Amino acid sequence: MLTLDKIYHAAYVLREAARKTDLILAPGLSQENTIYLKTENLQVTGSFKLRGAYYKISQLSEEEKKHGIIACSAGNHAQGVALASQKNNIPCMICMPDGAPLSKVEATKKYGAEVCLVKNTYDDAYARALEIQKEEGRTMIHPFDDDDVIAGQGTIGLEILDQLASADAVIVPVGGGGLLSGVAFAIKSLNANCKVYGVQAAGAPSMYKSIKEKDLTVLDSVNTFADGIAVKRPGDITYEMISKYVDDMAVVSEDEIAAAILALMEKQKLVAEGAGAVSVAAAIFNKFDLHGKKIVCLVSGGNIDVSILNRVVTRGLIMSGRRSTITVELADKPGQLLSVSEIISRCGGNIVTVYHDRSDPNMAINSCFLRVVMETRDRDQAEEIKQELLKAGMQLIREKPQQ
Repeated sequence: MLTLDKIYHAAYVLREAARKTDLILAPGLSQENTIYLKTENLQVTGSFKLRGAYYKISQLSEEEKKHGIIACSAGNHAQGVALASQKNNIPCMICMPDGAPLSKVEATKKYGAEVCLVKNTYDDAYARALEIQKEEGRTMIHPFDDDDVIAGQGTIGLEILDQLASADAVIVPVGGGGLLSGVAFAIKSLNANCKVYGVQAAGAPSMYKSIKEKDLTVLDSVNTFADGIAVKRPGDITYEMISKYVDDMAVVSEDEIAAAILALMEKQKLVAEGAGAVSVAAAIFNKFDLHGKKIVCLVSGGNIDVSILNRVVTRGLIMSGRRSTITVELADKPGQLLSVSEIISRCGGNIVTVYHDRSDPNMAINSCFLRVVMETRDRDQAEEIKQELLKAGMQLIREKPQQ
């Protein structure tokens, strides 16, 4: 059973392994709210998961340690368990979904763990981990549904109140719910007036649906690039704790997550993975009524797969109005491209790509389509360019949203 004393004990144990991460003011993220960032993306192993894993392993008996450890993770819990096992000289195996980012798989191996890749999702990897546990008698280190793991994550709540006692609200990413459970329990135990909110990706809303429908919900599938919170089934312990201690929950879209990652990189010089940025996305897109409040966004991890970073940044630019696409129907004669480019240039836009199409069956025989991708300051500037093109007598073709 989780107690505040257990969380304080976890904080004492973690002094030898985890950082007390900085809480930094982030004035560039919002003009409406005062946002602070709890930078667990700068934690050892790049995420908060080290806290719960290390504390759990520290509480194992010698008999449990002797049989070795088994765990399941999409990446961050894996690294925490692997590092803690390495420090304690305990044999360790981690089951990971085969779609886990290569960077997380390789980092886990570097900490000395044996990695077992399992097809499909986290939940499939968890099922395989349970099989191995029974076959080999290893000790399971659950990523979220365990009191000791939750206590380790709850040390973040103690740190937040120590660093900003006047915080009005704390926004926390949610996958299985271990982080939110620990943080909410710690904060509500010490300051009942501080609001605690949870955020999930819209493509993996298992805990969100469970809380809203007041019944633990298991999803058929999940679909989000925020792999660290792509969980089909919440924990039993975490569901009960979140039901009791969390004020509200919300979901954010893939585009909103991408925009938050871009904002953190550009305005705060911080790299966050998708799961780590959902709290910031909820704050900047006003998912909760927190106007004028002091908000702490927990940036839970920074282990983003660099192979998708370019796509994430592009989506973030589109979402924030910094990258726009227009299609113009023109008479197919010399000088038309020059006219379009002059208008865009005069309005301060920058052309990135131009595609000239004479073959679309929807156009007149003597016309062409000109598709232009351009960089703009914001949505207002993009709209200004469109209006100037219309004033010049050009016809704009409605663009389908970019995927």
